[in-house]
Amino acid sequence: MKKIVLIEDDSDLFALLKYNLEKEGYAFGGSQTGKGAIELFRREKPDLIILDIMLPDSDGLDICKGIRANTELAHIPVIFLTARASETDRIVGLELGANDYIVKPFFVRELLARVKIQFRGQQSQQRTLKSGGLELDRSSCRVILDAQELQLTATEFKLLEFLMIRPGIVFSREQLLDGVWGHDRAVTDRTVDVYILRLRQKVEADPANPTYIRSVRGFGYSFHHPAVDAPLGDAAEVESIGVAS
Repeated sequence: MKKIVLIEDDSDLFALLKYNLEKEGYAFGGSQTGKGAIELFRREKPDLIILDIMLPDSDGLDICKGIRANTELAHIPVIFLTARASETDRIVGLELGANDYIVKPFFVRELLARVKIQFRGQQSQQRTLKSGGLELDRSSCRVILDAQELQLTATEFKLLEFLMIRPGIVFSREQLLDGVWGHDRAVTDRTVDVYILRLRQKVEADPANPTYIRSVRGFGYSFHHPAVDAPLGDAAEVESIGVAS
């Protein structure tokens, strides 16, 4: 059973979403305050987070930054649910690491559909991870590129797996060191650059212009994965709610 944690200060909206999410078969957790949100997420270990931006005691954008900076939480999809509707707000939210951005008022069934899209896009429990012509088999520790098996070291495999599980998320060198090499390590940030270079030489057609493993100047690295697109259903049949906060 997938678990969803909601951070939303509006009591009526919180109760409405709790009812509908549980009705859909999801385990539910949440809070009506942003204080202690990161610890709540670490404790609950959710599969997805729905996060309001305009909280009375916190800024949802800062909470999202905290999620993406935490190696335990960085892989978890985040959906912003907010009254901030401008193009700039949407861009900022997505650039900070949100996987989706829903503006109030919204359709409950649309939100549920978008939740399902995020779960369809998750591959962390799949035996095989695929992206274009690249395929990683987690059970046999084999990597195939365009029908040819690649010879990767154990660390190269772990680094590629770590990135492929979390497509689109930008990780700093420190986060990659913690996630791949662990806390008990005697390596430096430069080690990440060396292994990224080695991986690119093996998986990229043109290592100087990578398709899969991308650099984000000033931040770190991310894995590029095709977007998951799906229809949201017939909007004429859904119930809308007009709650803004």
